[in-house]
Amino acid sequence: MNWLLFALVGSAAQLIDGSLGMGFGLTSSTLLVTLGASAVVASTAVHIAEIGTTLASGASHWHAENIDKKILLRLAIPGGIGAFLGATFLTFIDLSSSKIFISTLLLFLGFLLLYRNVFKTEPQTNLLEIKNPRFLTYLGFTGGFVDASGGGGWGPIVTPTLMTTTTTEPRKVIGTVSAAEFVVALSASAGFLAQIGRIDINWSTVGGLALGGVIAAPVAARLVGRLPAKYLGIIVAVGIIVLNAIQIIRA
Repeated sequence: MNWLLFALVGSAAQLIDGSLGMGFGLTSSTLLVTLGASAVVASTAVHIAEIGTTLASGASHWHAENIDKKILLRLAIPGGIGAFLGATFLTFIDLSSSKIFISTLLLFLGFLLLYRNVFKTEPQTNLLEIKNPRFLTYLGFTGGFVDASGGGGWGPIVTPTLMTTTTTEPRKVIGTVSAAEFVVALSASAGFLAQIGRIDINWSTVGGLALGGVIAAPVAARLVGRLPAKYLGIIVAVGIIVLNAIQIIRA
């Protein structure tokens, strides 16, 4: 494998993320593990690459006034803490166990993505006060921990949860979650790099994935709303489930 192959992985993942509003980490981690990358290298590469993509996304949403600052802080801070701990947790699992762990978690997230797209519902009202600090703290921490330890999951966990249990405008949910993901990606990367002595990082993996994601980002932005997101989400979810099920069976 070389950087060009990983660039193609990054491009494909970013195109999916741009169409679904989630899935860069979930898709790219699954592809990297399937191609033979270790669990730690896959998650490290994904989160370092996401620093650039989430910064650009957050800035765009900020400019479009799609961000609720109070919700942003209450999601991002616990999300960052959870991501740092998740990254640290993953680096202390031995290589054979980590591959089974990440494939199992990605398999679960694949089923979650499939469920969200097959049984997609409209946002309900009067279910929960969005600014409830305990709810946001728990959701942010859980999303951050799962995202770092599993190589992805922030979007599939946090965005649909807020949309289906709160009264907040969907555009502000998406914008706020996207902006908060920058802190999650930064914290997860810090967690992995803090254990650099325990990780055999292939920087061609990191660079290729980041390059592919950045190149595809403008194209993905133009595709939003033009591709059938529901059916694309189902196809991607089934692919993630099959690939990770094969990894678990092989292990």
